[in-house]
Amino acid sequence: MSDLDLIIIGAGPAGLTAAQYGARANLKVLVIEQLSAGGQALVIDILENYPGYTEQKSGYDFAMDLHKQAESFGASFFFGAVNSLTKEGSVFTVGLSDGTTRKSAAVIIATGARPRLLNVPGEKEYSGRGVSYCATCDGNFFKGKKIFVVGGGDAACDEARYLSRLTDKIVLIHRRDSFRAQKALVERTLSNPNITVRYNTVINEIKGEQKVKSVVLADTVTGKVYEEETDAVFIFAGTVPQSALAGGINAAMDENGYIITNQNMATNVAGLFAAGDIRSGAFRQVVTAAADGATAAHHAAGYIDEINN
Repeated sequence: MSDLDLIIIGAGPAGLTAAQYGARANLKVLVIEQLSAGGQALVIDILENYPGYTEQKSGYDFAMDLHKQAESFGASFFFGAVNSLTKEGSVFTVGLSDGTTRKSAAVIIATGARPRLLNVPGEKEYSGRGVSYCATCDGNFFKGKKIFVVGGGDAACDEARYLSRLTDKIVLIHRRDSFRAQKALVERTLSNPNITVRYNTVINEIKGEQKVKSVVLADTVTGKVYEEETDAVFIFAGTVPQSALAGGINAAMDENGYIITNQNMATNVAGLFAAGDIRSGAFRQVVTAAADGATAAHHAAGYIDEINN
C-alpha cells in the first residue's frame, strides 16, 4: 500500500506546476527537491517571454509564486535528496536522504538538467573563483571587469546581455560560425555595444592563481592559440540531464540520457512520468516545462484512477 498518490521529484517549473494540478485533482502529492523550489528559473534575471506577463518579473519571483500556489492547493514538500527509486507491483518506493521512505502510486520525474562542463584544465580548480555557470548569481562580483562568456544558445546570449549591464567588457565566444539561439536574441546580442563576439573560438585552458587571471584560446579555423587576460569566465555550453533515477528503474532514454515519453508525458514504466528539461525532445523553456508538468499530473491522475478501479 502507498501512503501517497503522487510523488514529484524536482521542484522547477515543471514539478511545481505538476504539484498544482495534482493537488487540484484531489491527489495526495509530495514534492521532493534537493535544493530550493524554482529550479533553473531561479537564475533567470527577467522572465520576459512567459505568456500573459506584461510587466517584468524575475525568475525568482515567478518560482516563489509557483511554490505558494502548489502549497495553497495542498501539495506538501520535502527538501532533501532522493537516494533511490524502485517499483514493486504498482507501488513506487522513494528513499530519502533522511533515511525514510515514501510510497506512491505514481511518480513524476522533473529533475531537469545541470550545466555542461567544458572539461578544460582550470575549470574545476577556479569554479567559484572566477568560473561561474550563473550570471545572476555571480555577475555582481565582476562589475566593470572583463568577462568571457562561452556558448551559442539562448542561455549564453541571455546571460551575456545581463552581464553587459554590469560591465562594457564582455567577450562572447562560440565554437561555431553562427549562434543557435533564437533569432531575436542573436540580433540583440550582436547589436549590444558592450559585447564583443568571437566565432570559431574555444577555450583550451583557464589560468589563475587564487582566482581566474587569463584564458588560453584557440581559433578553430586557423589553429591559432593565444592567451588573454580576463577576470571571469561564465560558461553556458548546454546541459546534462539528471536522469540517473530513471535509469535505475529501467525507463527508456535517448542517446543523450534524456527520458523518452509519449505525448502524455508517460514513460515505458507504468505510472512513471517525466516533465520539463529532463524529457527527450523538450523545447526547454519555462512555459513548456509548465505545460509538461500540467500534462503529466493530469495523466498521472488518470492512471491512478485506472489502477484503483
